[in-house]
Amino acid sequence: MSTGVIITLIVIVAVVLVVAAVLALRARGSQHGGSLKRRFGPEYDLAVARHDGDTKAAERELAERVRRHGSLRTLPLEPAERERFEARWAAAQERFVDSPREAVGEADRLLAELAGARGFPDGGQYEEQLTALSVHHAHHVEGYRRVHRVTHARADDAQGGGAGTEEMRASMVEARALFEALVRPDRHDARRQRTGTEAGEPAPAARESRAPHAWSLGKRRPKES
Repeated sequence: MSTGVIITLIVIVAVVLVVAAVLALRARGSQHGGSLKRRFGPEYDLAVARHDGDTKAAERELAERVRRHGSLRTLPLEPAERERFEARWAAAQERFVDSPREAVGEADRLLAELAGARGFPDGGQYEEQLTALSVHHAHHVEGYRRVHRVTHARADDAQGGGAGTEEMRASMVEARALFEALVRPDRHDARRQRTGTEAGEPAPAARESRAPHAWSLGKRRPKES
């Protein structure tokens, strides 16, 4: 075999290897993007829109969120602590009838405190806390974003003095999903409860959440007969 033929074969093999490497990288990038889209759901679409349709930039941002907060492990709530949070949320919903703006403000503070109690960054670092929450509760975090935006809207905004009652109601209803996700016992809590029960401790009584249903916002609760 001549030297020229050998060189030609080497070049062909090199080109094939380069093409294969490029295709593999593209496939890996596509799989990575698909994984991020499944994980973040609506947050993925928001990130893409924020980057003016640049999916690569959006995926870099989301991948950085996962790198920073993906290993976060939530802390359990004590039963008494959980009851206090639930009672405060119920009170905020009842307060919406007469003072919707104050009720939404309380919901904003309550979510910040609850997220902090579960081990997320402190509520005083809203953006960092929201970012961490988006990694673990991507399908519910928009509600928190909305109540925070409504709470801090200027009262003298151009159209109608800030957020209207319907907007405040919608934000609080949406925020309830994140509240329930955070206040709900997770698998770690369940294991601890089972261990305590096996050791002879009484199992916590099953009960419904004290918070009224979302439909009651802005309405008086019917009296029990």
